[in-house]
Amino acid sequence: MKLLFICTHNRCRSIIAEAIANERKNFGLDGFSAGSSPQEQVHPLSIKYLQERGIGTSALKSQSWHDFETLKPDAIITLCNRAASELCPVWFDDSLVVHWELSDPSVVENSSEQRKQFHYTIDLLSERLDRLIEKPNIQLRGEKLRGLLTNLAHSGI
Repeated sequence: MKLLFICTHNRCRSIIAEAIANERKNFGLDGFSAGSSPQEQVHPLSIKYLQERGIGTSALKSQSWHDFETLKPDAIITLCNRAASELCPVWFDDSLVVHWELSDPSVVENSSEQRKQFHYTIDLLSERLDRLIEKPNIQLRGEKLRGLLTNLAHSGI
């Protein structure tokens, strides 16, 4: 199942989601991430905390959603409110779009709290993606997939 995670700047939450999804490739997930206004680089703490968890980061880079014109994802998951309110490019018209609102851990100023928020984001996305790959969920398409993804948006740890 191809999942495209979108945040406006594609430097933190969507990057984390892509990395976690790709750690589950053997279970049928293929993760990608993009933004409408990508930054020049991935947030360094996204890389640091993913690596602390043993999650691969070597292929991660901030990209524009224009780079995925031919992807044809099974689902597009927006992770920030700003991205959720933006109009997706026309080539995503056939894709299922779901919003998983997540706070941005990179904007937290206190370093101790910021670390907690990064770990919370990693844990939450890991839990949601683990629930997605439960059989027979990985075979879902269309409105059944939308329903599951929407339900996962309301699950927390």
